[in-house]
Amino acid sequence: MQQGTPSWTAWSVALRRAVHQLMDRPLVLEDPLAVRIVGEEHAAAAQESKGGIIFNKYWRVMRAVVVGRSRYAEDCLAQAVTEGVRQYVVLGAGLDTFAHRNVHADASGGGLKVFEVDHPVTQKWKRELLEKAGIVSPGSLTFVPVDFEKETLAERLAAAGFDAGAPAFFSWLGVVPYLTLAGFRQTLSFLGQRPAGSHVVMDYAIDPSSLGISERIAFNILAERVKSVGEPFQLFLPVEAMHAEVRGAGFTGLEDLGAEEMNTRYFAGRSDGLGLAGKLGRILHAWK
Repeated sequence: MQQGTPSWTAWSVALRRAVHQLMDRPLVLEDPLAVRIVGEEHAAAAQESKGGIIFNKYWRVMRAVVVGRSRYAEDCLAQAVTEGVRQYVVLGAGLDTFAHRNVHADASGGGLKVFEVDHPVTQKWKRELLEKAGIVSPGSLTFVPVDFEKETLAERLAAAGFDAGAPAFFSWLGVVPYLTLAGFRQTLSFLGQRPAGSHVVMDYAIDPSSLGISERIAFNILAERVKSVGEPFQLFLPVEAMHAEVRGAGFTGLEDLGAEEMNTRYFAGRSDGLGLAGKLGRILHAWK
């Protein structure tokens, strides 16, 4: 993220969620607030740009990545809630709207509390968009601004009322590839220190040098674009290395899905071509 500006990737992810609501049927991710937070004019303009963001195969795949990973995280969260988890931490929340449509807010045994963690500038921008859209933040949501150059995640969560002694569910979507290895390990270590019953869902990228030529071309286009807005890709880990990192942090259970598995679970039988492709991106659910 460029200093002093909101996240470009957060905006592009939110726009893809919004377009999904307008264009794709059946919905993979039901997010009725997605269009409102980006603005109907922006979502409609993207939907109508034939030959561009919507009808280009590459952008269709990227849209599937965004809605597929969010749906997977929310499905895993729902299961964790049945097991008694009552704290949900969204790392790099961007313009995610789950906290404002929290179906577990009234769960038996105490409702699910949501902590949204993000850079102060991006979070301020989000709150302005929420106000503009007339979306009221519920009492179950706590915003946790963190400037990682000056503060730690543990410090800021503690100050926000997070119970470090109780299990928690963490979603870490669209973040890991932008981190350094040291930064990734620092946060993963904190997650791994959570009590038994804690979970994390994160997506990550393997080494692009292992991709075929068409995938490398698509990756290079995206890599140049995110680099140009100050959010370059930095971290790529082979599957085996990622599993070693996660288990080394203290997680004992693990599920790791690639495009084929995600398509089988969420995109099977579609006639519109919406689905994941390639080998670069994967999503992982780990638990203690």
